Amino acid sequence: MNLCGQKMNLRALEPEDLEFLFEIENNESFWEVSHTQVPFSKYALKQYLENAHLDIFETKQLRLLIEEKSTKKRMGMIDFFDFNPQHQRAGIGILVHPKFQKKGVASIALEMVIRYAFSQLNLHQLYANILSDNKHSITLFKKNNFVMVAEKKDWILSNGAFKNELLFQLINE
Repeated sequence: MNLCGQKMNLRALEPEDLEFLFEIENNESFWEVSHTQVPFSKYALKQYLENAHLDIFETKQLRLLIEEKSTKKRMGMIDFFDFNPQHQRAGIGILVHPKFQKKGVASIALEMVIRYAFSQLNLHQLYANILSDNKHSITLFKKNNFVMVAEKKDWILSNGAFKNELLFQLINE
């Protein structure tokens, strides 16, 4: 699968993405939002990549790599999780490598994946869980017409303190 845009592509993970995946998954600054508590081994990530070809309807999740079109640089990942074809919904999460943050990468990738979700996966809605102190993500999802519908109090324990998590939805009307 390859979703092409003017400046970037969203594509399926390949075996040669192992080093990038290893770097991202083991970056402790992302663990708060990915709910990771221990580092991933290259072996475990290689096993994950070997199964990345499985269909979203089988695994109920899909991870796409965000790639700069002209240079093929890996800039981040965008995930569908909790995919539910019966109720036509999925969660969505975005992670952009620090050197590509604040350059519009997440916004373009989110626009692309929203179109894909509604036109190809036939979803009725997408949702995102965002920590209340993650102002950049809140702005990103609001810009893309997601609406905050709930606040989960003291939902995430991070560095000894609880944080609230916001639930945003985008319904395809």
